[in-house]
Amino acid sequence: MSQKKKEGKKSPCALNIILYDNGPTNHKSTIKIKLDSTKPYHIKFSNLHRLLREMASNSLSFPSFQIHPQSSKRWSSSSSSKSSTCRFSTRPIKITASVSEKPSVPVPPLQPTVLPSEPPSKQPIQKIPGNYGLPFFGPIKDRVDYFYNQGRVEFFKSRVQKYQSTVYRANMPPGPFISSNPNVIVLLDGKSFPILFDVTKVEKKDLFTGTYMPSTELTGGYRVLSYLDPSEPSHAKLKQLLFFLLKSSRDKVIPEFHSSYTELFETLESELAGKGKANFSEANDTAAFNFLSRSLYGTNPADTKLGLDGPKLIPLWVLFQLGPILTIGLPRPVEELLLHTFRLPPILVKKNYQRLYDFFYAAASSGHVLDEADRLGISREEACHNIIFATCFNSFGGMKILFPNVIKWVGRAGSKLHTQLAEEIRSAVRSNGGKVTMAAMEQMPLMKSAAFEVFRIEPPVPFQYAKAKKDLIISSHDATFEVKEGEMLFGYQPFATKDPKIFDRPEEFVADRFVGDDGEKMLKHVLWSNGPETQNPTVDNKQCAGKDFVVLATRLMLVELFLRYDSFEIEVESSSVMITSLKRASF
Repeated sequence: MSQKKKEGKKSPCALNIILYDNGPTNHKSTIKIKLDSTKPYHIKFSNLHRLLREMASNSLSFPSFQIHPQSSKRWSSSSSSKSSTCRFSTRPIKITASVSEKPSVPVPPLQPTVLPSEPPSKQPIQKIPGNYGLPFFGPIKDRVDYFYNQGRVEFFKSRVQKYQSTVYRANMPPGPFISSNPNVIVLLDGKSFPILFDVTKVEKKDLFTGTYMPSTELTGGYRVLSYLDPSEPSHAKLKQLLFFLLKSSRDKVIPEFHSSYTELFETLESELAGKGKANFSEANDTAAFNFLSRSLYGTNPADTKLGLDGPKLIPLWVLFQLGPILTIGLPRPVEELLLHTFRLPPILVKKNYQRLYDFFYAAASSGHVLDEADRLGISREEACHNIIFATCFNSFGGMKILFPNVIKWVGRAGSKLHTQLAEEIRSAVRSNGGKVTMAAMEQMPLMKSAAFEVFRIEPPVPFQYAKAKKDLIISSHDATFEVKEGEMLFGYQPFATKDPKIFDRPEEFVADRFVGDDGEKMLKHVLWSNGPETQNPTVDNKQCAGKDFVVLATRLMLVELFLRYDSFEIEVESSSVMITSLKRASF
């Protein structure tokens, strides 16, 4: 190709950019940039589309490029970042199928949730980059990289850089001999990620923990709700049972949270006075289990045979389910053999699980939850195993991770934010008769935004899996790919909810990010509940049945904290958040 030079005087400010594509995008191409009468500048590269994509801003470390003139001069490119402003107003949260001050709460509609459709992509379909390596050896190599050589974040980030794509092929742990097929297509951006929620296109059967499923001996021989696809007949019945449980406990949530977490704060104050710092994570385990037992079942664990052992029994039971995708600090050869290569035998936790079963069976019987199971056509035994899983694995496990995260991120934000939250929370409570109510919390936009920001920056459930029901077309911000029926899709949520092409300052905790009309629009990109924050759980989708319950509990954590204290200071240790200072309320 050639282009004749035009004669005549040019404006000194004129910049003519001429792109010469010497063939298909998978062949070498050249861009010539002409600036007035200067000599042409050249960039040689393998893929025209790839270079143009790299010109967009991205928080991940993509290779930079430079424009090289035919002479010895060099030019460089730069990009500007966006800025955003926030206003203090936000939408009310709808507590559907969970908690409300109204006399009754309707069960969510039985229509499937339809995700907003993307317009057809005009990008050419590309081959998904990456590979699975040699059978057996490839999955083991990826597993060792994931757990030890690189760590989780670097494992994903390094492959984004290597393939220049947020969609690629890799193996996910555990691999041999626990997982029969560890091959997945990884989705690491906010545009491709939502396909994981669309149950018209993907299947969720037996995928809750990923490329393997724990033994059903750990759940009484039943496949519990989390492992069921919405197409399975028992899915709707079991989810309706959880909606009933949440609805029937709505009046006890706020007072029981206050009671349980007042005990926590008293424990922290006593420990702080004696030792100079207090372990929030440890105290939170007891408070969370007490709150769930008292609010959902009207039972105080300390008054039963279970006593104070619940928070100690649950983590071991969970370890037997999640061990293949965890590291717990053992020497690598021991950990690889015991956790990642062979399953831990369920019989070792059978007695502990039986104690939990006896406690929840009695508690659910007194609260009429098992009567509702009879009405729905679910056996009492199956219902009890499901409420154990929902309460201990989903709810307690979530609060065990989430509440220390709240303390960590809000604590790091400092006293200025603490003062703003204290003023807003106390003012709203005073204007509502001095009581913490749903109406009062709707007058706390900064508090609500701060809670959502914790869900965004560090989702309590980072992994989502799904299997393609049919051949699919999925798109990232930069490319379009074809997925074949039966292929496994995997998303690491923190990359999607910190996507720099969706959020400004994605790696920063911005407490007022979701305040105001513009902030509210961004809630559709908060995905912690296995679906967008702007949508609700129904019996026909896989969104968390307790989504609004968990959001409410997180808000109550902030409300109770700043009604009692003006400010606090923390230290983050390897597995715990330590409180080092608590300043009691002074206004």
